This record gives sequence, C-alpha cells and structure tokens, in this order.
Amino acid sequence: MTARSVKEAFEGFSRLRIMIIGDVMVDSYLWGKVERISPEAPVPIVTCTNREDRLGGAANVALNIRSLGASALLCSVIGNDTAGKTFIKLLKQNKMETAGILYDPARKTTQKTRIISSNQHLLRVDEEDTHYLQPHTETMLLEAVRGLISRIKIDAVIFQDYDKGVITPRIIEETSKLFQEAGIPVLVDPKKRNFNLYRNATVFKPNFREFAEGVKADISRNDKEGITREASAFLQKTGHKYLLLTLSEQGVFMSDGRESHHIPAHVRDIADVSGAGDTVISVAALCFASGLSPLVTAEIVNLAGGIVCEKVGVVPVDREQLLQESLQLDFVK
Repeated sequence: MTARSVKEAFEGFSRLRIMIIGDVMVDSYLWGKVERISPEAPVPIVTCTNREDRLGGAANVALNIRSLGASALLCSVIGNDTAGKTFIKLLKQNKMETAGILYDPARKTTQKTRIISSNQHLLRVDEEDTHYLQPHTETMLLEAVRGLISRIKIDAVIFQDYDKGVITPRIIEETSKLFQEAGIPVLVDPKKRNFNLYRNATVFKPNFREFAEGVKADISRNDKEGITREASAFLQKTGHKYLLLTLSEQGVFMSDGRESHHIPAHVRDIADVSGAGDTVISVAALCFASGLSPLVTAEIVNLAGGIVCEKVGVVPVDREQLLQESLQLDFVK
C-alpha cells in the first residue's frame, strides 16, 4: 500500500454515496460551571454557560460520512415533536438530505441531554421511545428505502442500531434482500436485541461487550485465542464476511474466519468515547466501498476511533487529520 493509493482512496470518497438506516437522535449539551452544592440535596448546582444541539445516533454516522467528503442518505423515523423539528433543522444546517426521514406522530424523537462541567460528564437525561415501529410505519420505511435504491446508486449501506426500535426484524430481513439482490455491501453496527437477526453482511461491527454477550461467550479482551475462536464460529454461523470488533483501549480486531488481525490502539489523550463507534463504522464503509483491503481498513478505522475520542461530546472525524495520520502508518510506504 502506497501513500498515493491511500490519498486516492480518500479523494475518491467524494464519489461515494452511503445509505444509513437506523435510530437517529438529537444530542443536546448543557455546558456549565459547578461552584457550589445544592442546599436542597447533596448534588452540584450547574450554572449554565452554553447550550448546543448536535446530530446523534445514525445521524452522527451520516455526519461522519459527509465530513469525510462522501454523500450520506439517511433513512429513519422521527416524531412530530420539538426534538424532531430540531433534528430536521440540524440536517438542513449540515446540508444533508431529508428524503429518507419519515414522521410518526405516535413516536417520540430520541433526545439525549448531557450536562457537562469542566469537561466532566455529570449527568445524562434520555427522552425516547424504544418499542419497534408499528407495521404501517415499517411498510412506509421499506417503501422509502426501495424507492431510493431504485433511483439512486448506493455504494454501501450501514445498519446503525441503537436499540430504539427503528430497525425491526422485518426491516432487517426485507431490506437485506434488496441490498443483496442489488449487490450493495452491507455493514452492521448492532445492539443486543437484533444481534442474531443479521445474516450475510459484508462487515459486522459490534464492540467487545456486545459480541461476548451476543455469542454468550465467557472471554476477556485479553483472550486473543478465545476471541479468534468465537469469531470464526460466529462468521460460519451467520454468513458474515468480516467481523470487526472494537476493543476500546486495546484497539480493534478483524477476522474473516480464516485470518485474524489485532491492531493495537494508538496512545491518545482520551477525553470522551461517545460516538467512536459511529466513526468506526462510517470510515469502514467508505474504505470497503473504495476497495481498500480489510487489514488497511482496520488500521484506518483504529486511527479514526482514537481521533474522535480526543474530543468532548459526539463529533465527526476530521478528514484531513485522519488522512495525515493514515499516511504515517507502517504499511504505507
């Protein structure tokens, strides 16, 4: 792998369009100062200095795709509420398409409010519905996805599951058939409820805890032989082509069932791990769609996850920083 080929891949991101199906949300931040304890209860009083709303969940994946230069087509369901209006406003501010966003007045738009002081995360308040979509809403979402892929060339699809109910067993089964028939690579970032429902994905990307719980294996992050063994059995059972595991401070693990690679994490000044998984799946989708090898992809996503962990809050990866750090990797000559 040469520096020129890595640069060409990054430059080629601008020609790619990635569809993201999953749970979207508004990530809200209340920043403030803590200078005293409440006389009403033994809790800190936060004097608010700033408020900010950001795109979260599957929308943060879409934002990462866009920040890397590609086009993102987001498919999801939100409520007809204040948070939903905020969400659409944020999409438009970031010049992102809304064609795949549907409204369900019976659902609440997911909103996570984080209270932060001196870069310390003090509290999070979640407002959400987590039940599966109603059948008529499932049908609407399926028709929207079917219509979009019939009109637009899609280079890869990401299932971004935050277990809020948008990705249902029916959505998984019927859209997966569509993508396989169209020859579109599929990447999955799963959660527990739907973990074992996916089949024949190009890349399946849980974190270590999700994987261990999903396969019901008593293994640790340090047990590389155990992880390799469980990965091979899992890939054979599900038909997935690659398993990409994020191992937190120990880096990432990639396997195709025959060969496995562990890429150690780079030393970083970690500020916040929020959104790292979103970045990893985004970069993986673009790398695979660009034809980069699985090992090179794993090396680059390992860098990307670390870069966003240096920032407070959920933020997209910086394309130029990721490119420059990728050019410094040992395999780039």
